[in-house]
Amino acid sequence: MPVFGKNKVRVRFAPSPTGEMHLGGLRMALNNYLFAKHNGGEFLLRIEDTDQARFVPGSMRNIIETLKWAGMDYDEGPVLNGDVVTDKGDHGPYLQSRRLDIYKKYADELVANGHAYPCFCNAERLEQMRHEQELRKEPPRYDGLCRNLSAAEIAAKRAAGVREVIRLKMPQEGTSKFTDLVRGEIEFENKLIDDQVLMKSDCFPTYHLAVVVDDHLMEITHVIRGEEWISSTPKHLALYSFFGWKPTEYAHMPLILKAGGGKLSKRDLATSAMGYIAEGYSKEALLNFVALLGWHPKGDKEQMTIGEMIENFDLAQVNKAGAIFTTDKLDWLNGLYIRSLSHEEFSKQARPFLEKAEFIDAAFPEDKLIKYAALEQARIKKFTELAPAIEFMFKAPLPDKTIICWKKQEPANAVKNLEAVLPVIDNISEKEFNVQALEAAIKALIASAGTSVGETLWPMRVALSGRAASPGPFDIAAALGKNETMSRLQTAIKILRT
Repeated sequence: MPVFGKNKVRVRFAPSPTGEMHLGGLRMALNNYLFAKHNGGEFLLRIEDTDQARFVPGSMRNIIETLKWAGMDYDEGPVLNGDVVTDKGDHGPYLQSRRLDIYKKYADELVANGHAYPCFCNAERLEQMRHEQELRKEPPRYDGLCRNLSAAEIAAKRAAGVREVIRLKMPQEGTSKFTDLVRGEIEFENKLIDDQVLMKSDCFPTYHLAVVVDDHLMEITHVIRGEEWISSTPKHLALYSFFGWKPTEYAHMPLILKAGGGKLSKRDLATSAMGYIAEGYSKEALLNFVALLGWHPKGDKEQMTIGEMIENFDLAQVNKAGAIFTTDKLDWLNGLYIRSLSHEEFSKQARPFLEKAEFIDAAFPEDKLIKYAALEQARIKKFTELAPAIEFMFKAPLPDKTIICWKKQEPANAVKNLEAVLPVIDNISEKEFNVQALEAAIKALIASAGTSVGETLWPMRVALSGRAASPGPFDIAAALGKNETMSRLQTAIKILRT
């Protein structure tokens, strides 16, 4: 089993429960899952719920259910039994809100060792400080007013009931370096790094303290996260150093960009991962799509199963440049997936969408559904397109007489040709009523009558579908069956005669 150094690979997906999981979250979960499984490692779920102001009820359930739906079974993490949260694994609790005493212990240790300090600056002062920095065109950062308060000054402020936070005391000299598994060596000047708040006045930790403490205690070997966290890495490395812990390896995935340029916001990704499924995208295509947002596998292969993704995933093949998000690519991949399905499997996956459209119910015959659905399988890009595409199969059309006739064909000629088709169809037995038999018989009729193909097959197709654009007449007729086909042709003849 592959390992890095002496430790088995252990990665975590650590979302905040602030809403339903969108594609950005699904992508990050998948990156971590693929890396873990490719290296024979373990995949953990941790819920970072310390930001109580942004907490959205039901989010954790959605995260867990989305991972389950995607087949990303985590080796450790929270488990929901009804509304009761339990832990699977030996490194819990896996909800940060249940680990507050742990963070306080380590924050107190940092203060005691001179690596962090209490800060008593109120919101008004901090806002004024940032405003002045903006006017001077300086990067916003804490100015260190409370960095060197004496013990007596600290005691006096606490006695006066002044609210405090705990800040990291970053080194003010030298540089912080680390090797990113995607981007190579990255270096920051320490003097430009902010004294980050580690513990808020409500005794909840910020991300920066909690993530380092949790990753260490949960034995995480690799942190795979978004590019936006690169600037925070020196703060995290400082914490590892202050605690005397070995830091994790870091890999920062590229941003997701709009097709026209610019970072894709959460608003742009407002549709949840499960929402895309409701819109008619398959799980396989959706996972394939998000895997390729930034990862360029060897061989330029773009259509992969989850097993192939696990086999091929390599951080060395992740691009540094931003990944372009376009639904055109998703539609293309989904179309490929749809066309790769057997007719039976396609109709099975399509059934819920046709039931939602109220075209069928649970009792609708499977053999009939397979024939109907197969008519558009080669053309649709997502399952929600199927119902409107084959609506005419469930609701007999009353075709507009202006489109039944082929080009400059007279209605009387269309009537004559459709009437000639009726006995030919009637002579084909129900058992042999298929595309091949229909095509052979009707083309023989056309040849013997000396009429043009268009003047017979166009009126026949429109009579069956009611549309100027639809699948071919032999395919439609074979799916409808003999009786319904003859009934629709007779209806079209009546319309042409009015």
